[in-house]
Amino acid sequence: MDEFEFFFEKEWSDGLPVIPPTEARVAAMLAGTRRDPAEVIGTVPPLLSEATVRMIAVHAVMAGCKPSYLPLLIGVMEAVLEERFNLTLLQATTSAGAPFVLVNGPHAREIGLHGGTGCFGPGFRANATIGRALRLMMMNLGGGIPGVTALSGFGGPWRYTFCVAENEAESPWPSYAAARGYVNNENVVTAIPLEGPVLVWDDVSEDPERLLVAIADMMSAIGGGNIFRQADMAVVLSPQHAEICAKRGLSRADVHALLVERAGRRLGEIKRGGIWRGAAGAARWPFKIDLNDDEAFVPVIGDPDDLHLIVAGGSGSPSSLVMHGITVASRAVSRAYAV
Repeated sequence: MDEFEFFFEKEWSDGLPVIPPTEARVAAMLAGTRRDPAEVIGTVPPLLSEATVRMIAVHAVMAGCKPSYLPLLIGVMEAVLEERFNLTLLQATTSAGAPFVLVNGPHAREIGLHGGTGCFGPGFRANATIGRALRLMMMNLGGGIPGVTALSGFGGPWRYTFCVAENEAESPWPSYAAARGYVNNENVVTAIPLEGPVLVWDDVSEDPERLLVAIADMMSAIGGGNIFRQADMAVVLSPQHAEICAKRGLSRADVHALLVERAGRRLGEIKRGGIWRGAAGAARWPFKIDLNDDEAFVPVIGDPDDLHLIVAGGSGSPSSLVMHGITVASRAVSRAYAV
């Protein structure tokens, strides 16, 4: 039997051909780390098969990774297997959510993990294969098989691979990792449970006051989940949009605070549709709202730590991305990883 067809028949693939993990290829991949191949990083829910360093290397081969990617991929698995992240929920969700992987630090640059033009799309091996290896492990070790345990109604291309570096070189500010308290030159991976990206195009605004209107509006969409419940959310500013803010003297923290302040809806608007559940739903908010006051402002971000403000994409693009979260039961995890 053809070796590629063999993997398709065994359902060990994500629907695309995989590279057969021969002993020689796995040994070459393991040369990318000093960690013991038998070390258990954790068990992958819901099937709870062990993710050893060797098994991570096997899936790295299958996905098309280089050995130099392996330390990051181990760090990714350590992040998504933390209890706080709750990978069980991400595996079984009926939404289109997936683990979004953001990487900061020199290792990302060394391996060519891309954060510039087209970083969420095709053409970049590290982005494509690191995210793909994670999904293959979610399927093969965790049993996250579509229609069996993975119950997303639509899925989405980001459920193949969802991994980028921050565009630190073109950002006007210190990195996302620095904003989270990590030091310079520390290699940091962040896993955030998110829905797919929604584009906010604005090639008109030349000042932050105007620019942030559309971004805050997209954050507050009635069709999104965040306005109705606490969850993580990511806003990815292009370098061009970030520069508009920086030129007016705004830091990353300033823009973050403005979005937290301005993203939201009047209660009367929220009641008109979406997943409004009355008092029972409002009880999920980490703040008090008079449910009889339709003019009351309901912020989309209940806790400022829930908003992840990132700079990525091409410097020539007048656009940003908004990615809604899933639920308070699955939360973002950041951690340093060793190379």
